[in-house]
Amino acid sequence: MHPEGELAVWKGGRAKQPVACKLLRRLRKHADAILLFIRDLAVPFTNNVAERAVRMPKVKQKISGCLRTVEGADNSCVIRSRLDTLRKQGHGMLEVLQRAFAGDAIQPTA
Repeated sequence: MHPEGELAVWKGGRAKQPVACKLLRRLRKHADAILLFIRDLAVPFTNNVAERAVRMPKVKQKISGCLRTVEGADNSCVIRSRLDTLRKQGHGMLEVLQRAFAGDAIQPTA
């Protein structure tokens, strides 16, 4: 059965929309944006990179409830940002951390 088939009418007078029907309508409405990654290779297929960048601070917040000071939160964000940038630039995390603790930190390139 097609998702846009028979719809029940509720008290408000508006027909209740099945989930599949709502999804189909959104896909049709936003087809250009949804399939943009096919036409433009600079557009990633998923937003996993952004989700991964937010994941660790969110996990820390859930585990401990918060970061104890604003300075500690700032430091944590700077460290995570630098590590993520260096990883994206192809550096191995073990080498990056070893050099950082040895006092010879690798600086991200612009």
